[in-house]
Amino acid sequence: MRTLVLNAGYEPLAVVSFKRALVLVMNEKATVVEHVDGDPVWGASGPYDRPAVILLSRYVRLPGGRQVPVTRRGVLRRDAHHCGYCGKAATTIDHVLPRSRGGADTWENLVAACVRCNNVKGNRTPQEMGWELRLTPRPPRGAQWTVRGTERTDPRWEPYLALAA
Repeated sequence: MRTLVLNAGYEPLAVVSFKRALVLVMNEKATVVEHVDGDPVWGASGPYDRPAVILLSRYVRLPGGRQVPVTRRGVLRRDAHHCGYCGKAATTIDHVLPRSRGGADTWENLVAACVRCNNVKGNRTPQEMGWELRLTPRPPRGAQWTVRGTERTDPRWEPYLALAA
């Protein structure tokens, strides 16, 4: 069982285990916003509500902490595992502007690609090949990208994740 952690502005910050959430609540560093009915946690002094969503009492936001790191897995996920050139199933990533020509490892320069398109394209740009990208590569947005663990959501989290989007 996992718990969604919110800051004072009700923005999702993280997903933690219910044990970690319960420790934060018991140390008065967080309050329970939503709990799981009928599934208490038994302690030495009695039962506690199992937290589903907690709100931190204090949180200092760090600037730039919301940037999503560029990863191979992230690019494939952003492009739904479809080739940016032909639309077939993608298993690799491709630099739109090749690295040998100064192309960077950025969200705007990487697309998912099938092995065939990646090999045929080689060290050229899509314009040199006469190809068009099926999508415009952009950094991903939304709570599912900035908060780890929200891929598999609890229905009680939906209103809070919708606020972040």
